Amino acid sequence: MITVHHLNNSRSQRILWLLEELEIDYEIKHYERDAITNLAPPELLEVHPLGKSPMIELDRRLIVESAAIVEAICARFAAHMVPPVNSDAYLSHLELMHFAEGSAMTPILLALYTSRLGEAAAPLQPRIQQQMDSHFEYMEAQLRSSGHYVLDELSAADVMMSFPAEVAISQGRGEKLPNLSAFVDWIHNRPAFKRSVEKGGRYRFAQS
Repeated sequence: MITVHHLNNSRSQRILWLLEELEIDYEIKHYERDAITNLAPPELLEVHPLGKSPMIELDRRLIVESAAIVEAICARFAAHMVPPVNSDAYLSHLELMHFAEGSAMTPILLALYTSRLGEAAAPLQPRIQQQMDSHFEYMEAQLRSSGHYVLDELSAADVMMSFPAEVAISQGRGEKLPNLSAFVDWIHNRPAFKRSVEKGGRYRFAQS
């Protein structure tokens, strides 16, 4: 049994989606953001010193970090979602697995944090926006003609890239990023994704 420590409106939604796609039995421990600060509750600190989600328990081992979680799940239950090691596709897989939480999330988080500073953040905004534009355009260009990343069917990279893609489209960039918009639509219309939202609770990036 897998236990997912799930924070509402967070990157842990893609872990629920992956598990639903694989039809794996799991349980959810729900955590709610503070209504005022939007921060994770202190209860998550009781699970791990960083107090972040997603986290899963697999074979009594706590696993943190989204990419590590996706890799661990795929290694155990879905080897077909990762390209063969030593292939060129595997190198692309590695790049995108790290890009999703490294490069892509940096300007997204900077934009989120500086939005609370008002005019004090004005000098930083042009650079942050330029970096978001650059990263989202890169994500648009990396999608294959099949509408997927790396493979021509659902892969671990698609799962990891789903969250920054959702952020991009939620910002009203769909017209400029039609491939990314189609990618997000494809995800949100999948039965497994809809089940993940039903079980995980309201998700701000999901289609109504």
